[in-house]
Amino acid sequence: MTALNKLNYLNIGLMLLSCLIAFYLPFDLFLFAYAILGPAHYLTEISWLHERHYFTKGKRDYLLLGILAFLIFLCSYVLKDMKYFQKKDLWVMLSNSFIFIAFFSALVLAVLKDGFTRMVGVCMVCIAALLAKNYFLIFSVFLPTLIHVYIFTGLFILYGALKSRSTSGYFSFAVFLLCPLLFVFVSSGAFIISPYAQKTYYYFQVVNEKVYQLFSSPNSQVPDIRTALYESSLGIKIMRFIAFAYTYHYLNWFSKTTVIKWHKISKIRMGIIVLLWGISIGLYAYDYKLGFDWLFFLSVLHVFLEFPLNHTSFIGIFKESKDMINGKVARE
Repeated sequence: MTALNKLNYLNIGLMLLSCLIAFYLPFDLFLFAYAILGPAHYLTEISWLHERHYFTKGKRDYLLLGILAFLIFLCSYVLKDMKYFQKKDLWVMLSNSFIFIAFFSALVLAVLKDGFTRMVGVCMVCIAALLAKNYFLIFSVFLPTLIHVYIFTGLFILYGALKSRSTSGYFSFAVFLLCPLLFVFVSSGAFIISPYAQKTYYYFQVVNEKVYQLFSSPNSQVPDIRTALYESSLGIKIMRFIAFAYTYHYLNWFSKTTVIKWHKISKIRMGIIVLLWGISIGLYAYDYKLGFDWLFFLSVLHVFLEFPLNHTSFIGIFKESKDMINGKVARE
């Protein structure tokens, strides 16, 4: 068995493991993965992206994405509490615009080389952000969360399978798509959530609320939103999917260590990463909200800095699919 096949089958095993635990302990699994695996993922991926110039054409392109991530932090922790911005929900509008600009500016930075053309492209993105309407759910709620951890992860798996023309890679992608169906078609049965998990998950439940509103029947009779999210069959299925998506997203990153070699860095940088990771875990253990607030900027930053890689993968999938249609031979 080749190293690539071993890696693909390892990831299939990690998918099934994540799926199994998410079925029985969705809230606890999510909180554990987010607090333990999350910080390590943010730190190591940002370090890895830095070594690869963030997959953009310019040396300092990451500064724009970093500034936008910081502006999101300001909106969430400063402007949100100011009466003027709170009353008119301007902080929400600004957050949506910054995420929109970050995502599409990353495409400009990843594709275009000429400085003037890139500047015009970013300006056009900013204008589009001012004119675009009704994109709150996609850009503010789903893009930094479920789209990032599930759809983009799936596209990375597909891109790898297409590049290698690997049967095990295609199988891995199929399993990744099929795992969430377990939560849909298998009865949830009796379910108990611990008081700690129910209290702590409050910081994340906006995602569950929006998904629930999309898939719930208009005529469904649910006493309140907490009952809907934590006790209803649909609410539990949504949570199982979220727990699976996040947990495997993190495990997938670490399973590819020997391939992408994110650990090939200086001892000083590795020491800093380990130190920050340890501090983060300590903060989560002391007060989960404190840990969440501490890492909010870092989590948003890693999402934004990954956008150019996401766009590069989209382009790569298109090219590899075109080559397959044209009958080109796989590269070993």
